[in-house]
Amino acid sequence: MTEAMQIFGSHDEATLAQFRDVASRARHAALMADGHVGYVMPIGGVAAYQGRVSVVGVGFDIACGNAAIRTDLRLADLGDSPPRIHAALDALADDIQNSVSFGIGRRNRADDAPVDDPLFGDAAWLAVPGRARHALREKARAQLGTVGSGNHYVDVFVDEADRLWVGVHFGSRGFGHTVASGFLALSQGKAWGEHAPEREVLLDLDAPLGHDYWALMTLAGRYAYAGREWVARKVVRLIGGREQALVHNHHNFAWRERHGDRDLIVVRKGATPAFAGQLGFVGGSMGDDAVVVEGVDGTQAPGVDHVQRRALFSTVHGAGRVMSRTRAAGKVQRRTGRVLQRGQVSPEMMHEWIARKGVILRGGGTDESPHVYRRLPDVLAQQQGTIRVLHTLRPLIVVMAGAREFDPYKD
Repeated sequence: MTEAMQIFGSHDEATLAQFRDVASRARHAALMADGHVGYVMPIGGVAAYQGRVSVVGVGFDIACGNAAIRTDLRLADLGDSPPRIHAALDALADDIQNSVSFGIGRRNRADDAPVDDPLFGDAAWLAVPGRARHALREKARAQLGTVGSGNHYVDVFVDEADRLWVGVHFGSRGFGHTVASGFLALSQGKAWGEHAPEREVLLDLDAPLGHDYWALMTLAGRYAYAGREWVARKVVRLIGGREQALVHNHHNFAWRERHGDRDLIVVRKGATPAFAGQLGFVGGSMGDDAVVVEGVDGTQAPGVDHVQRRALFSTVHGAGRVMSRTRAAGKVQRRTGRVLQRGQVSPEMMHEWIARKGVILRGGGTDESPHVYRRLPDVLAQQQGTIRVLHTLRPLIVVMAGAREFDPYKD
């Protein structure tokens, strides 16, 4: 069935096997340079279907994505000397940690949380089975603007012109996870809320089940956008700055797109849309630079448009893992705290790396250390012909959930 495949970068055999399996059911498929093994579909995978959408392709953290705001402040606005700037950043890191909810199952207790957003009155809620509808809506309302754990973060950056930026990475939290799990169960003949194995399910969008999934996936996208923008803008206010520009993208989502002479459903799982002129914010790791990128205009560079088409106008969403969480951090028995398996990355290794970079870290664990990721410049180089880098953002502050905190809603 596959008419075209494109692979950027080099990958292990397990990732390639997942990609080939997904591609066998898609019209067109591409694997970005930050790819690694995921649930059924690899992270960094892109697949285009004719009138169908993949539930596990979009994933359990529906609409996970990145947002970055450029402020009107410069680094020198925080203080007139390096010690004063550092003290201001240190205090700001505490403010972010105390003002934004990080971790699993968190409620947003802020008095300015957007709990009355119009999305809560959207007709798409009717697609949730009646008994579950109220509970899911209230959970979503309570969690809107919470960041979660895993690789989700709030960062403060400085760019090449010493301008301050705020960046965030998270998705639709328990709302998206429940929707994905619910439709995975329904598609396998089970009841909403019943556990179902993670297997490829392609829903026909002209059928009631596919129609309802698409409506709730789209709503989860609105939910994630509202949450990320609220968090990012709250941090801008904590800094005392004003928003000058916003860059915002999902990277776990499905879109209706026109490619060539066909209308297709394009699923991106850990991949950033990168049409000509479209901006994207791509993170590295807690101890590496991030970037703001722009999809290149293929009409102005011979051969580039061909690469863009083969990539389905997509690019990387991050640096890409090279080490599993268990391999990095080890395994601990939750009840007793007993170490069952030692990790390959020690806290000392992680803190030495971020100290060299000058990063102020709150939270975070060795499973998110820079050691477990590729280097972002390398994967960007392997995406040549899809994007250009507009800004390089050096992290000043990284705030994440605490170490060893499991989050079922991470991407």
